Amino acid sequence: MGSEEEPSQMRRALVDSLAGAISGGISRTVTSPLDVIKIRFQVQLEPTTSWGVLQRDVYGPSKYTGLLQATKDILREEGLPGFWRGNVPALFMYMPYTAIQFTVLHKLKTFASGSSRTEDHLHLSPYLSYVSGALAGCAATIGSYPFDLLRTILASQGEPKVYPNMRSAFVDIIKTRGVQGLYSGLSPTLVEIIPYAGLQFGSYDTFKRSMMTWNRYRYSRLNLGSEDDSVSSFQLFLCGFAAGTFSKAACHPLDVVKKRFQIEGLRRHPRYGARIESSTYKGMYHALKEIVAKEGFGGLYKGLFPSLVKSAPAGAVTFVAYEYISDWLESILM
Repeated sequence: MGSEEEPSQMRRALVDSLAGAISGGISRTVTSPLDVIKIRFQVQLEPTTSWGVLQRDVYGPSKYTGLLQATKDILREEGLPGFWRGNVPALFMYMPYTAIQFTVLHKLKTFASGSSRTEDHLHLSPYLSYVSGALAGCAATIGSYPFDLLRTILASQGEPKVYPNMRSAFVDIIKTRGVQGLYSGLSPTLVEIIPYAGLQFGSYDTFKRSMMTWNRYRYSRLNLGSEDDSVSSFQLFLCGFAAGTFSKAACHPLDVVKKRFQIEGLRRHPRYGARIESSTYKGMYHALKEIVAKEGFGGLYKGLFPSLVKSAPAGAVTFVAYEYISDWLESILM
């Protein structure tokens, strides 16, 4: 019995990790242009809206003042490849991140429900769904964080490049900041990821359960003699879209703080605005206070619009791709 169960568990983990990695890679590549714009906004000390430019005069002129303007500037100065700057380390980060996340999530839900069947996991209480998502997010973040830091640095450097490739960035960070430099901003990231991953997976399960209830109600009203509660791909997309929007909007300020820590000391060209010098922020709380004091509360929400425009479809694509790829792999491997 035990020897039969072990290969089954290994195949289940293989399905979860492969489906997570592939769905993460697809989602990451499709939404890379919006991620690059979001990062440019987040690491810009100057106001990121035309209104903000008129209201505040703390720094010099702003490089980016809106989604459309930023898109035009990046396209003109860096060409189309500029929208996929940092995508290679992002894939190195996001593919193992989603692989670890979905694998750990399934293990936790299996432990909590006493069953490895995915359909049984939907009967877990919302509280357990949120806790499982938060713990899975923490595990995935710690396992993939150095690639997240490299992605942020390469995506925010602009032209002329500070680092020509991921390897040169990695070597310079080790040389100037030490190994701990690869984990700059990890604390606010973990503080962010606990509510973010918890809300994303917990709300996705909640929305999916609600959609199944709606489908049962609809079929009973139509008197079709069936109570099919299966969720269509479009409904899965809507659930992922809503979950991505909700979780990202709630946790965005912590993402801004994380990005500031990640690019401390990066010698970007002056046209991209004031530089964030090394040790500008002494800790997460200090960073929050400094941003609010110098940039207003709006500073904590820089890049929110492109972040939502990116995160909502990214969450939708990830969840839908995972569901379908997982089902396909199960038919082959299980």
